[in-house]
Amino acid sequence: MIFEDAILSRAHLLLGEDAMTRIKDVKVIIFGVGGVGSWCAESLVRSGVRNLTIVDSDKVCVSNINRQRMATVDTIGEVKVIALKKILMSVLPDAKIDVRQETYCEETADSFRLEEYDYIIDAIDSLKDKMLLIENATRTKARFYSSMGAALKLDPTKIRVSEFRDVKGCPLARALRQRFKRLKRYPHRKFQCVYSEELLENKGFFTEDSITRTSCAEMPLNSERDATKARVNGSIMHITAMFGMTLAGLVIKDIYGRT
Repeated sequence: MIFEDAILSRAHLLLGEDAMTRIKDVKVIIFGVGGVGSWCAESLVRSGVRNLTIVDSDKVCVSNINRQRMATVDTIGEVKVIALKKILMSVLPDAKIDVRQETYCEETADSFRLEEYDYIIDAIDSLKDKMLLIENATRTKARFYSSMGAALKLDPTKIRVSEFRDVKGCPLARALRQRFKRLKRYPHRKFQCVYSEELLENKGFFTEDSITRTSCAEMPLNSERDATKARVNGSIMHITAMFGMTLAGLVIKDIYGRT
């Protein structure tokens, strides 16, 4: 389509015909489209990725607005993957965006057919589900990239990319490695992570009323699924977005390096 060729003309100028053809053909799946995953999805589509699956079970909440791409006062209560798809399709109308309003967990894992994807991106919050995705994704031939914790960060110059075993200063990475060791279950191969060694403390606090007002009625904070997540910590868009865009950048860089 001539119109879409014009949309991607600057990317084409930088990357060249071979890379843009590969970008158009690859299949990518993103697990979790919150503060990290939503920006990763947009960056990929704006770079020419047309075959993208986005996975998230949640709906947009008030407290998402400060850092998630599709979260606005107008989308509160909407299913995240559907709200995000509308944005992605407005960027690249020819894209094939598959949405799955699901949680990746033991009960659903087999339905995702990870072996069909070229790139798998992990932006999951739940420790248990994240570990399961790491195990299963590293069994495939797909390139796999994972986001570590993006909360309690403020300094963009401290964002790094390292192999999982080399990630330092990140409580989430440490908790994952400890859990793998305790259960004697390990990733099947190496993979790169986006992380930051910075770790600040929460200076503000939630009142009981503010927690109630910023949480989705469909996802109460005391639900069993919430119990698998880390406690609520402060986070801000420029960090979460940079995590997500760095993940997207790793995908595009890898495709470019193969041409």
